[in-house]
Amino acid sequence: MYAIVDIETTGGHASANGITDIAILLHDGEKVVHQYETLINPGVSIPAYISALTGISDEMVKNAPSFREVAADIYDLIGDKVFVAHNVNFDYSFLKYHLSLAGFNLQCKKLCTVRLGRKIFPGFSSYSLGKLCSRLNIVLENRHRAGGDALATAKLFSMLLEKDEAGQILQLLGRNSAEQRLPPYLQKEDIDKLPFSPGVYYFKNQKGDVIYVGKAINLRKRVLSHFAGNNPGRQRQEFLKNIHSVSFTECGTELMAFILEAVEIKRIWPSNNRAMKRFEQSFGLYLYEDQRGYFRLIIDKKKKGSSPLFSFNSLLEGTNVLISLMKKFELCPKLCFIQRNNECCNGILSHYCRGACNGEEDAAEYNARVETAVEDLKAALPSFMLLDKGRTVEEQSIILMEQGNVYGMGYVPRNYTISDVNSVKALLHPHPSNDYIRNMVLNHASRFPEKVRF
Repeated sequence: MYAIVDIETTGGHASANGITDIAILLHDGEKVVHQYETLINPGVSIPAYISALTGISDEMVKNAPSFREVAADIYDLIGDKVFVAHNVNFDYSFLKYHLSLAGFNLQCKKLCTVRLGRKIFPGFSSYSLGKLCSRLNIVLENRHRAGGDALATAKLFSMLLEKDEAGQILQLLGRNSAEQRLPPYLQKEDIDKLPFSPGVYYFKNQKGDVIYVGKAINLRKRVLSHFAGNNPGRQRQEFLKNIHSVSFTECGTELMAFILEAVEIKRIWPSNNRAMKRFEQSFGLYLYEDQRGYFRLIIDKKKKGSSPLFSFNSLLEGTNVLISLMKKFELCPKLCFIQRNNECCNGILSHYCRGACNGEEDAAEYNARVETAVEDLKAALPSFMLLDKGRTVEEQSIILMEQGNVYGMGYVPRNYTISDVNSVKALLHPHPSNDYIRNMVLNHASRFPEKVRF
């Protein structure tokens, strides 16, 4: 038995919106055998644009039952049936959420008439309910009301059953089929192309624009995990609604997938990626020349558009690096802002100063030591290659780090002899480096020193 369902709501996601109208048609595989329909008082005011679309007003639902009052009847009708709807995950997420609030756990198989329409009637320009009904000569009355849309969906479903010569419906209802969880416009063929290997995946909207970039150690498993469960929140429901296709780039290792994801998010700036956009290290080491001609080093908060010599996660980390330079090259604590009063250097750090703060040491002489300190810090930054497995057993992957910055990454044959850095560079794809990527590579190198080649 199939339960063909349509609902009208006060908004687009279940966790913050109510149901105003519901229709359930029980279908035995040949015809509709039972019909249920009722208005529902959502307990909140219906937005004006919703009333304009559906014709349902606050006055109409004032004396209608609440969802809790009819929840038992609804659950009895659909709880043991195959749940059928046009864009099924929308209706299912609402009913599952509101039934759970009433104490019922909805767990049933689903069929989406959008997805079935694409399979059984391929090649149509649109698979909206209105366009499908027009194309298939199905009379659609009382549009955007639950009863009218459910009746049209039932007629469409009967036609789908009749024309399903390839057994698409049974395949979707199979025990091992996860296709019914997919967004209505995402093709199963896209999922079937995904390998079980590390990489980066790209969700795209109807126009082909990338709306989300993600990384995975197992591409197929990770992509399918986006569609597991029935989170009723607005953000997830809007996200799923806009997914029309998925593509991918396979990587040899999880680390390479992490790096590529970071690069691609910065390059594409997808609307649904948030965390990676916000990551920036907070402090930087800056050098400037004061009015007297002396070079000054300072650890300060990073500002938009600034170009620090080096970046740090915390003020303490940066200050410790600056103090070590000051001690090693006898830089003035005051000119490094380690001592912040107006007096000449004094106290335990005073012996590191040669008098630059009070003009006793010549600016050119002092500035030369500052430049040497900066170069020493650069030279201390590591240069190495990370060698790891490739995408196939015949190749190996290489990530090249030069003076603390990631140059790029790529693949070479397993038996390739590395003679010099320049020959390796010609085989790699350069990538822009940033603090996040650099720290990932350095941490990986420290955890797996056997993969490092200097």
